[in-house]
Amino acid sequence: MLDRHMISRRRVLAYLVAAPTLTMVVKTIDDFGYGIGLVAPEPAGASPGVANVVDLTDALTLAALPTAYLLKVEVTANDRVVVHVPRAEVGQGITTAMGIIAAEELDARLDAVDVVLDDARPELLWNQLTGGSNSVHSLYTPMRTVAAAARARLVTAAAQRFGVAASTLTTRNSVVFAPDGRSATFGSLSAAAAQVAVPAVPATPKTVDRFTRIGQPTTRLDARDIVTGKATYALDLPVAGAPTVVARPPTIGGSVRAVDDAAARAMPGVLGIARIPTGVAVAATTFDQALAARDALVITWDAGPNAGLSDAQIRVKLEAAAAPFLVPPLGVLAVDRTFNFSFAPHAPLEVLTCVADVRADRAEIWFGAKSPIIAGQRVADAVGLPADKVTLHVVRAGGSFGHRLFFEPAIEAAQVSKALNRPIKLMWTRNDDMRHGRMRPASHHKVRATHLLGNVLTYEHRHATLPVDFSHGLGEALSGVGFDILHAGATQTVFQLTQTVPDNFGVATQLLSDVPLAFPTGSWRSIYSGQTSTVNEIMVDEIARAMRVDPLAFRRQKLSSSRTKAVLDKVAAAGQWGRSMPAGTAQGIAIHEEYKSVVAYLVEIDCRDRANPRVTKGVCAVDVGRAINPRGLEAQMQGVLVDGLSMTLQAGLHIDNGAVREGSYSDYRFARMANSPRQVDVYVMPPTGEPGGAGELGFPAAAAAVANAYARATGTTPFSFPIAG
Repeated sequence: MLDRHMISRRRVLAYLVAAPTLTMVVKTIDDFGYGIGLVAPEPAGASPGVANVVDLTDALTLAALPTAYLLKVEVTANDRVVVHVPRAEVGQGITTAMGIIAAEELDARLDAVDVVLDDARPELLWNQLTGGSNSVHSLYTPMRTVAAAARARLVTAAAQRFGVAASTLTTRNSVVFAPDGRSATFGSLSAAAAQVAVPAVPATPKTVDRFTRIGQPTTRLDARDIVTGKATYALDLPVAGAPTVVARPPTIGGSVRAVDDAAARAMPGVLGIARIPTGVAVAATTFDQALAARDALVITWDAGPNAGLSDAQIRVKLEAAAAPFLVPPLGVLAVDRTFNFSFAPHAPLEVLTCVADVRADRAEIWFGAKSPIIAGQRVADAVGLPADKVTLHVVRAGGSFGHRLFFEPAIEAAQVSKALNRPIKLMWTRNDDMRHGRMRPASHHKVRATHLLGNVLTYEHRHATLPVDFSHGLGEALSGVGFDILHAGATQTVFQLTQTVPDNFGVATQLLSDVPLAFPTGSWRSIYSGQTSTVNEIMVDEIARAMRVDPLAFRRQKLSSSRTKAVLDKVAAAGQWGRSMPAGTAQGIAIHEEYKSVVAYLVEIDCRDRANPRVTKGVCAVDVGRAINPRGLEAQMQGVLVDGLSMTLQAGLHIDNGAVREGSYSDYRFARMANSPRQVDVYVMPPTGEPGGAGELGFPAAAAAVANAYARATGTTPFSFPIAG
């Protein structure tokens, strides 16, 4: 066991910049009790597993810990608070959360807070990786500490100006107040505060009972910019980059054998054509011209390693790879089920876009990167520059769900810019994104549960899938801090650090088998839990059905966590579980525990038109320990329900002879407004601890609740997803 104080109890060293701006950079770990609990208490009766003791959140927080306090908060002379965030904003609201935290500790006006995304900062090591729903959890205390240190120096500077004891001063709305009514704005104090070496008041964060902003529903700081079009994405950047697209092979992993570009070069607006490892790039004056010229290229393709593979062959390989059960079948005392999940794209609204300007001695990249440090390093390798000669600017992105952990567009854009000797603005089309982007791998699951006299004796889950690629830095981070479980590699490590069985199911085992195929895989919202935990929650209903007990009552009996029971009870009460419903309609319920958080969903579905089932209502209860912004959390839980119902009912990719069949939203059947519930009620539970994760939390429970509702409405349990085929 590691004593948390061995990790966390070190002194704060605040380094100040003597300038009109007060800049706080806290260099080491503070002495305010911050740390990570590497040994989590296992709930009594829960099925044991690695993740019950130490989970992915612990591992990522530990990886970030050495540089966790290399954060920067500035108070400028014009009364602005500038918060620098080393994570990516991809729509999840991280900039708003960090702005709220900083404003809370500074006692600053929230409308005076500007949040900017840091460029790639190699000195941060693994602290600039955005993933695993870890950003708020790992930055919560460091950001509070930095802001509190800045407030202490502002108060000290005001005390010197007023000639009073610093302890008599108060702060509110970006102003320091003296007992006699005198006041000074933060901006007017910033230069003097920058000179304070040792503050006259403790530089400690507030106790939670003094919070006035954290936990209050808040509109996103960037909401107006987003809805008015002011928010800037890579495609909006006003750089003199030539619009560029790439001709790509029809199959996954294909390559160029030969190209005739004579006709394309003669077309209007064409500025250059370059052959790169992934295809042939065309730069032009406009994207329309680039697309037209791309389509005029005459290319002979090598089909690559997947040419003979289709869904059926892939499924056979997955089924053969699933590890055997340890417990033999026991007739009516065993519940045996198999499940299959299709490939899935991330499919965010914003396609992948990157601006690159590569010169002989340096390169500058603008990309919505979630792993910017390693992205910059890979760009440097691709264009033959030292890593310190590549500057990667992290720009906001319109959705990710794991999509932007990788950085192929940044590498491609740099290669094209170098080849054409000019800045370029590369855009992946929707078809590029769907057919050549990273995807959630297909998977096969077989599960056996044995039971006797109302007790589940054994529970065996075998998950076979293509390896999820963690080479964007997560695998290295886990290995670097000693979390390579049994030295089995990143996939096994992440699987064991994330997968638990929260129910008292006797002896429970969950095993992962990788089937190496040459597909571009990546983390997809909730990584393995989106399939493994979804299956587990469907199995809870199946076991309850075999025992002829109500699935809600069965869950309450088997769950050990009081937090999980609380969210389950909340949705059951709010959603009126068990209410009378017309034939062909039903309710479904499911839970999920991960990221130091818990969630439950209850949904209602109408399957009277079996070809077009529709979720009509959703109820969610979520406990993330402490919600920084309940309004943002509510939006996350509403959005992930649409993901869950889409992937359960109708959305998936098909592989035909090594090619992805779907190319856009026209044939990739993600839910539209008409397919989404008109009512989604989200209940944010009262605080139970420090903030956990939220972005990936809801998907398994949402997807399983929809599947369970479908089974109860139709009398047929679905075992292949999406149900529509």
